Amino acid sequence: MATDILASLNRLYDFTNLLDVALVSLIFFGLLRLFRGTRAVQLLRGIVVLVLAAAVVSQTVQLTAFNWLLRHSTNVLLVALPVIFQPELRRALERVGRSAPFLTRRAEDTSVQLLINQVVKGVEQLAQKRHGALIVFEGATGLGEVIDTGIALEASISAELLMTIFFPNTALHDGAVVVRGDEMMAASCVLPLTQRELSDNQMGTRHRAAIGITEESDALSVVVSEETGTVSVARNGRILRIDSDRLRPILSEFYKK
Repeated sequence: MATDILASLNRLYDFTNLLDVALVSLIFFGLLRLFRGTRAVQLLRGIVVLVLAAAVVSQTVQLTAFNWLLRHSTNVLLVALPVIFQPELRRALERVGRSAPFLTRRAEDTSVQLLINQVVKGVEQLAQKRHGALIVFEGATGLGEVIDTGIALEASISAELLMTIFFPNTALHDGAVVVRGDEMMAASCVLPLTQRELSDNQMGTRHRAAIGITEESDALSVVVSEETGTVSVARNGRILRIDSDRLRPILSEFYKK
C-alpha cells in the first residue's frame, strides 16, 4: 500500500507533469489577461455557463438526441471560437510580433527630437485655442489600412501644419493624423471606435477613436478636446488625461521603445 502511494506521488510530482500543468495554467492566465476589460469577458462567461449547464444535463438525464448533439457540436465550437474572439487573438499575435526587436525600426535621435518638439508645440497651441485634434503615432504594428482611409500627405511634421489641419471647418480637421517615424503620412483618417463605456462624459468621438486604434495596435494616440482643451494620451486600450508638460517624456519613451 505504501509503495503504491509513493509511486503515485512520484508520478504526480514528475517534472514533465509539473511542466504540463504550469504551461496550461500560463495559457489560461494569458487568456484571462488578454480578455480583461473587453467584451470577450461577457462572451466567455456565457460560453462557460452554457457548457456547464449542458454537462450537468447530459450527466443527470439520459437524453440520447441531446447527447448526440453535444458530441457533434465540439467541432463547430472549435471553429466558432476563433471567429468570436478574432480581435483578441489578433491582438495576441501582434504582441508576439512586437516582441521581436529585429523586426522593429527606430528613427534617428535627431529627427525624433525635432518631431517631438514640433508635436508638443502644436498640441499646446491647439489646446490653448481649444481646437480638437487627434494624432496617431504608428508603432511596430503597421497602420497602412488606416492611412489609406485618409488624405495622403507624406510631409514633415510641424506645429504650423498641425494647426492648419485641425483648424475648425477645414477640409481635413475631421479625422486623425497618422505619423510614421518622423513623417506625417496622412490626415483625415478614419479610426475604429472602442465599444467600451467611458466613465468621463466629457470624452467624445475623438477619444473613442483614440482608444479604438490602440486596442487593435501598439500605436500611441494624442487627443486634444474641443470642448475643454485638455490633452489626453491613449495606449493599449487605456486613456489618460495629462498636462502638456508630460507629453514630451511620453513621446520620448514611445520612440525609444
